[in-house]
Amino acid sequence: MTENAWTRWPSREALARPGTSRSRRLLGWAVRLLVLGMLLWGASSNSRVQGWGVVAAAAVVLLAAAAGWALFRTTLAHRLWPSIALITVLFAVALAGQTVDFRVPALVIWCGCAVTALERLPPAAALPVTSVALGAYAVVNDDGRLTTAGTTVGLALAGYVLRLDAEARGSAQRLLAQERAARAAEADAAALAERARIAREIHDVLAHSLSAQLVHLEAARLLIERGADRDRILERVVAARGMARDGLAETRQALSALRGELTPLEDYLAELLRAVDGAEVTITGERRPLPAEASQAVRRVAQEALTNVRKHAPGAKLQVRLDYSAHEVTLDVRDSGGSPGELSGSGAGYGLLGMRERAELLGGSLRAGPDEEGFVVTLKVPT
Repeated sequence: MTENAWTRWPSREALARPGTSRSRRLLGWAVRLLVLGMLLWGASSNSRVQGWGVVAAAAVVLLAAAAGWALFRTTLAHRLWPSIALITVLFAVALAGQTVDFRVPALVIWCGCAVTALERLPPAAALPVTSVALGAYAVVNDDGRLTTAGTTVGLALAGYVLRLDAEARGSAQRLLAQERAARAAEADAAALAERARIAREIHDVLAHSLSAQLVHLEAARLLIERGADRDRILERVVAARGMARDGLAETRQALSALRGELTPLEDYLAELLRAVDGAEVTITGERRPLPAEASQAVRRVAQEALTNVRKHAPGAKLQVRLDYSAHEVTLDVRDSGGSPGELSGSGAGYGLLGMRERAELLGGSLRAGPDEEGFVVTLKVPT
């Protein structure tokens, strides 16, 4: 053993014996009461002790029991010198008992101190205490030498086995506590991830809806400043109202998605592009249900791409292709380009940034930029 191993206490989990079953605790208390009863019986049945001597002997036995209980508490607290002091008290009680011919109580105390020291003290302190206790037991025991030697070795092995059992139990308790802590941390991480997902869904829905409304309201403001006729202004206001109504529907759909109640992706894209003149939707590959995160990513990217087309290229033709491959799904949104809208210079690119972040969170990618005719947005998400 190294120096640390010699001075290392058994773990508090091993000494406290947490998680012990009720039947085992009852058995332990039954053994303690049986030993205490044997000691009291041995003290009171001695024919040489009469009257007040019996009371004194019983008091000494109870003192030994109290010292033993205190020893369990001090060893649990890893307090070496108080533990040594209590063992010394027990040695003195056993020696006094042997002197006045209380042989059975003395033998019980010697054996108990030997086993307890091996089980609950650091090895550097346990070995001397056990040696003294077992040596005294061997001296005062009047059995044969072979029997005494066997009993001594058996007590030493019993103490060592109890120590190993306690350490194993303590290690199991520590591992259990670590596992519970890991599970709690995992649950907290899952809760935080779910909160982030909910926040991301709500943000994306609101950002899409409010930005679309802003397009039409800002256009209405510009028309008013330019003195446009009432019908053109009313058209923009009605469109903004429609966007607000659509945003409410999308919010409800996002809440349904959070509850796992998603409409088929193909139906969603068809509904999203129904009001867009000249929009074409092409679906290739084997259609299949997607994970909720992947499905939501495709939906949000399609929404944002459509918003950008309305903002920067109103009237442009749209080509949307959804491709199911073996390990990923690809969404490709292309517009034919067109005259820049009244608000083509507005915005700071946060929509594309949000789409790219959503794709990267899922291990996918997003490419957005001009092509030969207009603008193309391509999303790839692993499934």
